[in-house]
Amino acid sequence: MGATAPVVLGIESSCDETGAGLVRGGRLLGQALASSMDEHARYGGVVPEIAARAHLHALGPVVRAALTDAGLGLRDIGAVAVTTGPGLSGALQTGVAAAKSYAYALGVPLYGVHHLAGHVAADTLEHGPLPDPCVVLVVSGGHTSLLLVTDLAREPVVHLGDTVDDAAGECFDKVARVLGLPYPGGPAIDSAAREGDPRAIGFPRPMTGPRVDPYAFSFSGLKTAAARWAERHPDGHVPDAAASLQEAVADVLTAKAVAACRAHGVGTLVVVGGVAANSRVRALAEERCAAAGVALRVPGRALCTDNGAMIAAVGDLLVRAGADPAPPDVSIDPSAPLHHAALTPRTAVTLPL
Repeated sequence: MGATAPVVLGIESSCDETGAGLVRGGRLLGQALASSMDEHARYGGVVPEIAARAHLHALGPVVRAALTDAGLGLRDIGAVAVTTGPGLSGALQTGVAAAKSYAYALGVPLYGVHHLAGHVAADTLEHGPLPDPCVVLVVSGGHTSLLLVTDLAREPVVHLGDTVDDAAGECFDKVARVLGLPYPGGPAIDSAAREGDPRAIGFPRPMTGPRVDPYAFSFSGLKTAAARWAERHPDGHVPDAAASLQEAVADVLTAKAVAACRAHGVGTLVVVGGVAANSRVRALAEERCAAAGVALRVPGRALCTDNGAMIAAVGDLLVRAGADPAPPDVSIDPSAPLHHAALTPRTAVTLPL
């Protein structure tokens, strides 16, 4: 069906990156990305108003750049998919407004997509259809989840475990600031860790005791432990702290993910999301999966971070599965939990008294 499937335009605007991608029949045709990260760096984190304004300016040029990359024109688009949640409210609204405009002007169906489903689908653009079933570790700045995925487009996603407080990427960002490293913290921690000793500091491994949920995550305590170390050692070796923190995060993530595969008899682990770009997470996942006889799939770093291609990939799956398009009044849900790949919240209507 891939050759006759329509070209799906995907639009991602949930945070500080404006992405557009074009996918048909499971194949990535073209993509483009703009980031407002530099504008947020001075504040040490994403400022929602700045992000929304940046999306407004970037969306048109990014879509045009993706079309140019694919060698296509607007009239080649057969469907539009857009992130409707979770994310920053103003940023999401900007993307949805643009997606509705494209869909209406072109006379094509529109699909609302859950952001985390996009991360899961990103792997299909590199490695093909997801095994049924597979365990997926989604690990990013705002989310850390262990999922059991069967048919992403048709079946509900089963949550094996989620973070109960700070996500792994959030931990990296906050500790990086305490250590005097730049924003975003994930890449800065990864870079600094290359010159450090991961055994130098015995940071805790949260939520790994015998009486806790085996698949739940918590990185708030680890963040606090690293911050207290920095306070006690103002002249401490930052690379050692970065390497030790990174080792603790990678240890917890990969141990729980491989344990979930074993417990559920699943032969494939898929690791996605921005923190999947971390070198130690990737290396330790590969090492532990090999030891456990579990196949590992991790997309390339460009597909780990937020991008429009992953949203187009979900839209493509929904189209080929025969899913219903979103209603005309589809809106956003900034805190939507992941249950299904399609996310089509409706615009609230206030009735007169």
